Amino acid sequence: MNMQIKEFSRLAGVSVRTLHYYDEIGLLEPCRVDRQTGYRFYDESSLERMQEILFFRELDFPLKSILEILSSPNYDKQKALIEQKRLLILKKERLERLIAALEAEEKGDPMMDMKAFDNEPYETARKQYAEEARQRWGHTDAYRESREKMASMSKENRREADAGMNALMEAFARCDRDGGKPSEEAAQALVGKWKQYITDHYYTCTDEILAGLGEMYVSDQRFTDNIDVHGIGTARFMAEAIRIYCGK
Repeated sequence: MNMQIKEFSRLAGVSVRTLHYYDEIGLLEPCRVDRQTGYRFYDESSLERMQEILFFRELDFPLKSILEILSSPNYDKQKALIEQKRLLILKKERLERLIAALEAEEKGDPMMDMKAFDNEPYETARKQYAEEARQRWGHTDAYRESREKMASMSKENRREADAGMNALMEAFARCDRDGGKPSEEAAQALVGKWKQYITDHYYTCTDEILAGLGEMYVSDQRFTDNIDVHGIGTARFMAEAIRIYCGK
């Protein structure tokens, strides 16, 4: 499902100007840009990414922090969702206390307990989570190197880099379709190219990072869907080839 920017804007509940800005800072780039018309297109993966952004925004995270977290090779979506839910529950409980206070005022029975306005539990938990998120996902050497490289690349260069990754994923898909096995030389050579490509264009990809990426390709449906565009089972094939390459 591909949507033009206006349709995606209405569906996501954000302005077109906001989407342009998110694209500019690398927070949410279109899945495709028509080279002739310049039209931006978004898909279901874009919606998932936008949902993640909006959850963090609802918790008052600045865009810079959200970009750091979502761009980290170590980002764990499931852990993030658990913490976001906990914080939103705290936020909901405060709103319920405020609503109860207003209802009491309406009935002529004002609440003298000012704890309804106390936002300290939520703010303390939010700041703690923000710091934990930055420590866990936002301050890795790989992340810093990635941001430096990305900052020095033009949009066209970034798209060319992404096109190169797509070409390698297509090569993995062909290997799988042709009956190759993840343990065989052809697949292992592709893993070596994949590792080197990430190092050349994004960040130094150690075996440890590569192993983590391989696991993420099959544990995170967003990555699985993106890779399997080249052929159903490509993500699984890549993950297994990476696991063997890294000796896991």
